[in-house]
Amino acid sequence: MRLPSAPPSFSLTVLCCGCHTPLTTSMNVVEFICPFCQMPQRLPPMPSPPPLLLPPPPPSVSPPQSQSPLPPAGAAAKKRKNATETSKLRKKRDDGSRKVEVPCSGCKVVFSVAASLKKFACPKCGVENPVEQEEINELAAEVERDEDEGGTAGETFTDYRPAKVSMGPPHPDPVVETSSLSAVQPPDPTYDPILKDYLENSKTLSCLQIETLVYACQRHLLHLPDGTRAGFFIGDGAGVGKGRTVAGLIWENWQQGREKALWISVGSDLKFDARRDLDDMGATCVKVHPLNKLPYSKLSSKSVGVKDGVIFLTYSSLIASSDNGQSRLKQLVQWCGPKFDGLIIFDECHKAKNLVPPAEPGKRSTKKSTQTGKAVLDIQAQLPEARVVYCSATGASESRNMAYMVRLGLWGDGTSFGALDKGGVGALELVAMDMKARGMYLCWTLSYKGADFDVIEAPLEDNMMDMYENAAKFWAELRDDLLSPTSDGFLNANLESNTLWSLYWACHQRFFRHMCMSAKVPATVRLVKQALMEDKCVVIGLQSTGEARTEGAVAKYVGIWILLLLHGFELDDFISGPQELLVKFIDDCFPLPENPELLEKDESQDLQGKGCSTSPCVSGKVKGRNIDKVHPSSNIESDEESETDTDGEIDESDYEPEGEDSATSADESSDSDYAELQTCELCNLEEERQNLLSCSGCGNLVHQECLSPPILKLVPEKWLCTVCKGSTNDIQAGHSYHLTELKKRYDAALEHKTKLLENIRKLDLPINPLDDIIDQLGGPEKVAEITGRKGRLVRAPSGKGVIYEPRNKKDISMEMVNMHEKRLFLDAKKLVAVISEAGSAGVSLHADRRVINQKRRVHITLELPWSADKAIQQLGRTHRSNQASAPEYRVLFTKLGGERRFASAVAKRLESLGALTQGDRRAGPSLSAYNYDSAYGKRALMIMYEGIMEQDSFPIVPPGCLSDNPDTINGFIMEAKAALLSVGIVKGDEHFDYISDKDMQDVGRFLNRLLGLPPDIQNRLFELFASILDHLIQHAHIEGNLDTGIVDMKANVVELRGIPKTVYIDPMTGASTVLFTFILDWGTTWQLALSMLNEKQKGWLGSANDGFYESRREWFGRRHFILAFESSASNMYKTVRPTVGESLRDMHLLELKRKYKKVSSLENAKKGWEVEYNVSSKQCMHGPKCKLGKFCTVGRSKQEVNILGGAILPLWRAIGKALSKQDRISHRRLRIVRIETSADNQHIVGLLVPNAAVKSVLTGLEWVPVDDN
Repeated sequence: MRLPSAPPSFSLTVLCCGCHTPLTTSMNVVEFICPFCQMPQRLPPMPSPPPLLLPPPPPSVSPPQSQSPLPPAGAAAKKRKNATETSKLRKKRDDGSRKVEVPCSGCKVVFSVAASLKKFACPKCGVENPVEQEEINELAAEVERDEDEGGTAGETFTDYRPAKVSMGPPHPDPVVETSSLSAVQPPDPTYDPILKDYLENSKTLSCLQIETLVYACQRHLLHLPDGTRAGFFIGDGAGVGKGRTVAGLIWENWQQGREKALWISVGSDLKFDARRDLDDMGATCVKVHPLNKLPYSKLSSKSVGVKDGVIFLTYSSLIASSDNGQSRLKQLVQWCGPKFDGLIIFDECHKAKNLVPPAEPGKRSTKKSTQTGKAVLDIQAQLPEARVVYCSATGASESRNMAYMVRLGLWGDGTSFGALDKGGVGALELVAMDMKARGMYLCWTLSYKGADFDVIEAPLEDNMMDMYENAAKFWAELRDDLLSPTSDGFLNANLESNTLWSLYWACHQRFFRHMCMSAKVPATVRLVKQALMEDKCVVIGLQSTGEARTEGAVAKYVGIWILLLLHGFELDDFISGPQELLVKFIDDCFPLPENPELLEKDESQDLQGKGCSTSPCVSGKVKGRNIDKVHPSSNIESDEESETDTDGEIDESDYEPEGEDSATSADESSDSDYAELQTCELCNLEEERQNLLSCSGCGNLVHQECLSPPILKLVPEKWLCTVCKGSTNDIQAGHSYHLTELKKRYDAALEHKTKLLENIRKLDLPINPLDDIIDQLGGPEKVAEITGRKGRLVRAPSGKGVIYEPRNKKDISMEMVNMHEKRLFLDAKKLVAVISEAGSAGVSLHADRRVINQKRRVHITLELPWSADKAIQQLGRTHRSNQASAPEYRVLFTKLGGERRFASAVAKRLESLGALTQGDRRAGPSLSAYNYDSAYGKRALMIMYEGIMEQDSFPIVPPGCLSDNPDTINGFIMEAKAALLSVGIVKGDEHFDYISDKDMQDVGRFLNRLLGLPPDIQNRLFELFASILDHLIQHAHIEGNLDTGIVDMKANVVELRGIPKTVYIDPMTGASTVLFTFILDWGTTWQLALSMLNEKQKGWLGSANDGFYESRREWFGRRHFILAFESSASNMYKTVRPTVGESLRDMHLLELKRKYKKVSSLENAKKGWEVEYNVSSKQCMHGPKCKLGKFCTVGRSKQEVNILGGAILPLWRAIGKALSKQDRISHRRLRIVRIETSADNQHIVGLLVPNAAVKSVLTGLEWVPVDDN
């Protein structure tokens, strides 16, 4: 923004015409550029001070934004002042800054300007335009806001039946499809399966699976523009039967002569399922060859003998190589051959989703692609004619996750896929619909009807409460210890400050996550026992098994494993994971120096061997470690911490200190280090090194003849000069002093570390949750363990201690142990199963009608993963086809606010996952109540921090405080500030405290650090944060600004006008893009409104404020009428207008009475209602002189609505470009809507095109083929 050189006498707050950001500038400024959206703008000179004046503020006040971090500030004092000004400005904007949209008479662009202005200069063409006050209609603005919102969220799922394929029996279980996808029709099927008659008679595949087979084979007949064969994506939900469908595809291709196939999955155990599915298809002649059992030599050779069939391998095998450099990938490509046109099945293909690594918004990723992602991409490139099938119930939660799906033709140059992220979740919802419309994707999921999903908060036991508080106190004291200068001498010299604090916060997060898991063990055991009493069986899901810490601790305590295995060595009790984590952190950060008592003996022998002692300044360093090296003092705590995005335990070796520096003495250099000529210390003449005598003490070189007396005889091996002979006793005394100082340093370090370890022992931390649960439920004889660990601690036969044992028995190999445990569970020999992500991928544990154990499953989730796809995969273990009963899901949380961080992460991924791979963000079990890491969550956090730092007041009363007692609020602020200071969020010095700009909206860090606080203040802080978040969401809902994704446009009557127009045909698939035009009648007649009021007042259910209202102001000579009645929320009222029916937002009673007054006479209400109803069919609420003319639909009872349906993705860029040029800002949004016709219930889902934008959009599509018919 350009400002005058002289300081302004007063400032002016204006609203940017582009991004609506409040900006502070001088009264003398006429032209400026918005620093946020870079839009050039002009304002007319002001002859008199404007109505909104502020004290002289900084040149530009940074506005509060909910989706971007606060702009960086300078000094801390200025930062706090700016934050205060920001809060005041936000209040003024929210409370009293009224805008009006006025079109420019020159360029026709509509601008949002302050209602207080009389005129404004157009920043585009320079024409001055009047702001006509009589046309500012705040009631019209309300209706316009509802119209911009588009509609209400509709049903998520609908029953699924194949639309165009009629072969096969119905699926054995109810199957549903998202409503969004159900409104999209796939292309007409043209492929005729060679197995058609066989499938009809054998009934081996359901009609849904046959539909997938037909469209996959049909898609494989096409080639992409780059010449590679097109691929297909099976996105069916977990348990639907993707394995049987894949077996059908292999058998169909086998009949076509394509007798080679690659089946890539996540676990080698799944080869048994592959064999079963092929047998069920009748394909018993198709052999399944597990690659992990085959050598690296040529597969088709005589020694190996794999000529045809299915090679089954895992993603780990795909990137494997032998010791001599032979790779599995090269071996597979060689076996397939250059003309290979058989199947490549990427089962559970989400394993390759990180081909394009994640990056922070606006930044380039610093991470590398995963080896799995690159291998999946590589094998597709080397076999261009292969028939690729991607299979996953959780294909992607972000567009970048689909980068490896190159055979879909969505990714790469010339496509619109990369631009989808900018369109938000609504844009991602188009991807699934577009893929189905073009015949490359089908997705349905088992109905969750009958399945229960419940979130259970596990109470904290008293001993766990004390344990947690003591642990939080210990971590705070440990942090103070690390920050204390007195600890610098004990710290690992190889750990830099950033590395140290990264390690600290990573361990901090993992420690308290273990504590949360342990806190839920009692509730888990109770739920399990209750389920068993109700004749049910139980599956417990977790992510981490604690095996690494168990093995490390046992090896440390015992020394060697042979004592455990052969001699039955017993430990006193199970290993405590949190304790071992803390001990390892202490070992890494505070390593002990070498014991000087051992060094003293070595040094003494070395000195006597030489015949003298050397000076400490020359050779006083200890071998193997530089003892004198001290960690640099730093009282500044690094902000860096490990925000892991994985579910497994962090590899602790990543934080191990580097190897110790080996220090060598100066006199250990060899002769080759010296120059050829050296100087005599007595005569200063140069001489060859071999002709000079060297002192064994100081290393000085002299001529033998220069000595007094000269030495003419053969010199002994060790010779001392006179100086060294005279100071030998003094040097030995100095060396003794040096060893004494080292001993003091060693003793101090030992005492410091011993004290820390003793404090850890006093915490009495809980044992490993997995071992605890198995032990409490009867041990391995009662519980089936399906995990990735090889060994475990179990209760000793004596019942006192525990012993370590391998999980497999003598007659069962380690590879088959999970299959054995699974069989015991399905045969009802064990009624409890514990599964982890590593051991249960693809495993079926549902109440299958074909197994003995058909008891209803109770699926308890003890630990939620970070990744939503892993959450869905784990939930899918117990909800699958052909089940006798649907499962009961129980997700356990503790009453610790911080733990919800993990639920927040999964909820966020579940939301976007449902949008991208199922066409609707609401698909799947709902955890949306725990999605705190959102735009609203960031804004709520910023408001809470501002209140705690006393930069602004809280919008609500903090928990445990009284609004009429400021002392309670001040006390909470002091307690909250101290708590946040203890976990490094609040930083400060002797002058002031502050929160960095980076932390102000970092919800993830807040919830991470929250875990490390005592439960009382932890829960109060979280309750305050959640309450502010609820307040913001409720306000956004009232204002109609809450993003709900795909919405239903509902009206009293919806009619399709004319014949839909095809505006684009995809050249490869033939999928079309169609423009639909609908006429929507929104109006509410007087009779309907009166019946609504009478229904509300039946049985005295209504409120005294229910009834008809008229506006207090007149617009264009008449008043507006509404019907208002109380809603479910306190003091909130639903409103119905004669023009557009029921409003999407509720109105507060105070706002209702401020804008309207109640009509006492029904006759007057009827007369005004009918007048407005009749006028609304002819004009908008802006009156006959509305600048937008016929294109304005605000307040019209009958509206024309245009929707682009079908294949939208190929035209995404063109449509977005056309909409970006629209006059009204609301018309530039890309909104996905769903509409249903009244006459024939036809569903259409597509992109809403504003009436004023239809011509521009169609003009933008002139480059594509258009079918006018």
